[in-house]
Formats: sequence, C-alpha cells, structure tokens
Amino acid sequence: MIDFAIVAQHDEGLAPRDAIYKACLLRFRPDSYDDGGGHLRCAALDVRHRTGSELRHPLGVSIVGGLLVSQVLTLFTTPVIYLAFDRIAARWRGRAQAPETDAPLAEGPA
Repeated sequence: MIDFAIVAQHDEGLAPRDAIYKACLLRFRPDSYDDGGGHLRCAALDVRHRTGSELRHPLGVSIVGGLLVSQVLTLFTTPVIYLAFDRIAARWRGRAQAPETDAPLAEGPA
C-alpha cells in the first residue's frame, strides 16, 4: 500500500492524503482476497472436530484471529502512519531548507 501511495504521489503529483486514499482503494481487494484465502485454508482447523483436533483447533483460531487483526491494522493504521511520517518529513525538510540569516539578533533591554 505504501509503495502504491509513493508512486501515486511522485508520478501523478497527488497530495499525500489523496495518494494514500488511492492506494487504499487499489489494494483493498487484493489484500482482502489474500486474507480470505488464509481464512479458507484454516477453516479445516477450525471446523473439524475429530479425534486429536483439540490440539489443532486453537492453532486455527489463533491464525484466523491474527489474520483479522492484521487486516484491520493494515487497512486502518497504515494510512494514518503514512500521513504522520509524511508530516514529520515535511517538518524536517522545512528545517533543512530554512534560510540562514546573518543579521544579528535584536538585543533586549540591558
């Protein structure tokens, strides 16, 4: 998602907020399919209740829960972190490009 946003920001000249929004729209379906495939692969661990399944069932639950949590984190926190880092980078660029003045500082009352 970040790569898509960076490309949209540089190649299309989009603002960071618009670039990450476009990246979210482009990457939502592939990310959902990937997580959905993981859920289907683990469905057998979650659903089957045969002899010996009591050891595999917690593994399936933890994998499915981890996939759900990771998808929520990817969809919601990645754009927020991207925008936060963009603001930090803009501040650093602003400090680095601040013009140096040779004028003496105004002195206050002595």
